[in-house]
Amino acid sequence: MADAAEIQGPSASPARRRLRRAGALLAGAPLLAGLLQLTAAEPAQAAPADSVSVALDSLTPSAPTEDDTLTVSGTVINNGRQSVTGAHVGLRVGPLLNTRSAIDGIAQHPDDLRAGTGDEVGGKYTEKFSKLVPGVAEHFSISVPVDELDLGKDGVYSFGVSVSGKTSARPWDQMLGIERTFLPWQSSEADTKSRTTIMWPLISSVHMTARTGAGERQTPVFQDDELAKEIAPGGRLAQMMDLGRDLDVTWVIDPDLLAAVDAMANGYRVQQPDGTSKAGSRENQDVAKQWLAGLQKAVTGKEVVALPFADPDLASLAHTGTSVTGSLSHLKDATDVAALTVKTVLHVTPTTDFAWPVEGAVDPSIIKVATSAGADRVIASSDSLRESAGLSYTPSAARPIGGGTTAVVADARMSTAFEGDLTKADTSTLAVQQFLAQSLEANVQKDEQRSFVVAPQRTPTASQAQAMATAVKALQDGNWSQPDTLTGAANAKPDPDATTRIPSTSAYPSSLRKRELPRSAFEQIADTQDKLDNFQVILTDQSRVVTPFGRAINRGMSTSWRGQAAKADGFRADVLSYLDNLGGQVKLIDKSETKLSGRSATIPVTVQNNLVQPVGHLYLRLSSTQPTRLKIGGKAYDEQPVEVSGGHSQSVKFTTSANANGRATVLAQLYTEDGQEYGDPVSFDVKVTEVTPTVMLVIGGGVLLLVLAGFRMYTQRKRAAARQAGQEGPDEAEADSGNPDDAGDRLPEESGSPAGAAGPDQPGDPAPDTAPESADPSGTGERVDR
Repeated sequence: MADAAEIQGPSASPARRRLRRAGALLAGAPLLAGLLQLTAAEPAQAAPADSVSVALDSLTPSAPTEDDTLTVSGTVINNGRQSVTGAHVGLRVGPLLNTRSAIDGIAQHPDDLRAGTGDEVGGKYTEKFSKLVPGVAEHFSISVPVDELDLGKDGVYSFGVSVSGKTSARPWDQMLGIERTFLPWQSSEADTKSRTTIMWPLISSVHMTARTGAGERQTPVFQDDELAKEIAPGGRLAQMMDLGRDLDVTWVIDPDLLAAVDAMANGYRVQQPDGTSKAGSRENQDVAKQWLAGLQKAVTGKEVVALPFADPDLASLAHTGTSVTGSLSHLKDATDVAALTVKTVLHVTPTTDFAWPVEGAVDPSIIKVATSAGADRVIASSDSLRESAGLSYTPSAARPIGGGTTAVVADARMSTAFEGDLTKADTSTLAVQQFLAQSLEANVQKDEQRSFVVAPQRTPTASQAQAMATAVKALQDGNWSQPDTLTGAANAKPDPDATTRIPSTSAYPSSLRKRELPRSAFEQIADTQDKLDNFQVILTDQSRVVTPFGRAINRGMSTSWRGQAAKADGFRADVLSYLDNLGGQVKLIDKSETKLSGRSATIPVTVQNNLVQPVGHLYLRLSSTQPTRLKIGGKAYDEQPVEVSGGHSQSVKFTTSANANGRATVLAQLYTEDGQEYGDPVSFDVKVTEVTPTVMLVIGGGVLLLVLAGFRMYTQRKRAAARQAGQEGPDEAEADSGNPDDAGDRLPEESGSPAGAAGPDQPGDPAPDTAPESADPSGTGERVDR
C-alpha cells in the first residue's frame, strides 16, 4: 500500500526516498532483535547450562546376541550450580545406522543433546537418584535382557545412556545429559563373514648404542634403562605380549627390539651422563629372559612379520635419503639381517616381504623405495588410496599396483579407532564400540566375502593395547568376522572396481613430511659408513666392529625418531664420534727433530695399536719433501707393511741417505691396502750434517802419523838387519838385503798395520751412526708402549 500511495501522490525526490527507507529499517530493528533472541534461546533449551555429564564406563557384552543380557555401567556428574531432583538414568535405542559415515558423525559428537537420541527403554530398566548434587559423581549400573531392546534386523544401532531430572529453575522433567555409542547387532551367524587381519605391532624406540665393552663378550651399552620398564610386568610391551598371546593376530615385529632384549638378557651396561657406563641390574636381566620366553610361546603357530631392522623410515628415505649415495644399501642390509635376528631369538621363520610406511601414507617414490629391498607388499592406508569410483561398499584390502607389487590397504576407520587418550574407562569403551560398529557395518555392505586389515599405531600405549585386545576378542567371538593373516589378506582376490592409483608425491600429507628425517641425517650416515669401510680393512676380526656399527647405522634412520630431531641427531653424532675414537686407537706416534751426522742412517717410526685385536693390512709410507737433499730407501718415499698386536706398538725403520747438509721435512702416513689414507699424518724434520773439511784434516793428520810411525819402524828394522848381517858375513847380508819387503812378512802379529783394522772400507768413509736394524730405544720425542 505504501508503494501504491507513493505512485498516486506527487513524485518524491531521490533524497526523500532514501530517508524513508532508513526510517523503515530503524522501525524494524526492535522486531529483528526479538527474533534473534528467540533463535538464540533454542539451543540453550536443548543444551542447558545446568547439564549433567554421562560417562559410559562399561558395556558388556560389546556385541550381544539374542540370549544375552546387556549390562551398562558408568557415572553421572551434575555440572550445574543447582541440584537436580527426581533424576534417573535410562537406556535409549536409536535408529539403525546405514552408513559408516553415520557412525563417524555420532563418534565425533557423542554428547550432543540436539541429535537423535532414540526412545528410552524405561520401566524397571532405569536407575533413579533423588538428588544429584553439583560436582558429585554418582555411579550407575543397569542390566536389561537384549530382547527388551526391540532390536530389528541385523546391523549397527545408535545406543545412548541419558540422565533426566528437574532443577529449581526448570521444575519439569527434562533430559540433561547423554552419552551415545553403538550397539552392533548380529543375532546369529552371518551368511557371509568378512576376513579380518589384525596387525599386532611389537615396536619400540632406539635403546642400544654402537658402544660395546672391550672384552671378548663385547657387552652392549644402552642409552638408558627405559626398555626394562617397557618389558617389566605391567609395562607397555609386557602387556602387548600378554594380550596378544590369546588373540588370533599377525605379529609385526621390529628385530631391533628382539636384539635389544636379548642383549639385555645376557648382560648389558647403561650409558651415564659423564660418558661412562654402569652395569645393568641382574633383576632387569631376569625380566628380559622372562619376556623373551613368554614371547616365544605367544608367537608359536602365529604369523610373524619382520620389519627391516630398526624399522627404517621409508618415507624419509624416499623423499630425502635417495639423493645421498649409499642410503638404499642400508635398507637392504636392514632387511637381510631381519629374518636372521627373529629366527635366532624367537626360533620362528618370519615373513619379510612386507613394507610398512609411516601411517600407511604412500606415493610413487615410497613404493619404489619400499620394494627396492625385496618387499613386494606395501601396507597402505585407505586414507592414502581413496576410492574414486563411487563405490557403495568397502573393497578388499589387496590391490595390485603394478610391477608385481601389491598394496595391502588397511581400513583407516578401524585402524585409528584406538588413538588418543584411552586411560579413562569411558573413552576406552567408546573406542571398542566404535571399532566393532565399523567392522559390522563394513560387512553388511555387500554379500560377497571381503578381506579387511587393521593396522594400528606402531607403539600403542598400555591403555590403547588393552582397548584393542577387548575389541579384537569381541570381534573374533562375534558372528560376522573370522580371523585372517596378513599374507592371507595380500593373497586374497582383489576387487576389480577398487582403486589401484597411487597418489602423487605432492599429495603426501604435509603434517607427516614435516616430521621426516632431513637430508643431513643421511649425509651423516654416509660419512659414518665411509669411515667404517676404511676402518674395518685393517682389522683381523671385523665382526667386532662391523656388526655393532652396522646396526647402529640402521638405528640412525629409524621411524621412531620422527618428532625427535635433536635426539636423533645426537644419536648419529655419538655413533660417528665413537667410530672416530676407535679408529684413532691405531695411530702414528709424534716424533721430534731427528739428526743425521752421516750420509746414511735408519729412521724409526712407531705405530701404536690400543685396540684389543691385532691390526694389519696397513702400509706405512715415509716421504721426503726434499728428495734432492734426503732420500728414503734411495727414492722420494718408501713404504713398508705394518702389523701390530692388540695393545702394543711397533717401530718401523726406514733407510735414508743424505746428499747435502741442512734440514729436510719428512712425512709419515699410514695407508690401507686399497690405497686409502688412514689416520692423521706425522711430519718431522731431519737435520743432515755431512763430513766437514775440519774432520777431513783431522783424519788426514791421523793417517800421516801412522805413515811416520811405519817409516820409523821400517828404519829400525833395516838397522837391525844390517847389524845382523855384519855378524853373519857379507854374503848372508847381501842375500837378506836383496828383498827388503820380506822383512815385513815376518813382523809379530801384535804390531800389524792399523790400516788392516779399518777393513775393506775406504779410510774416508765414515761409519753410519745408526745401525740398519738397531734395537736401541727410540730417540727424544718417540714413545713406544710395550
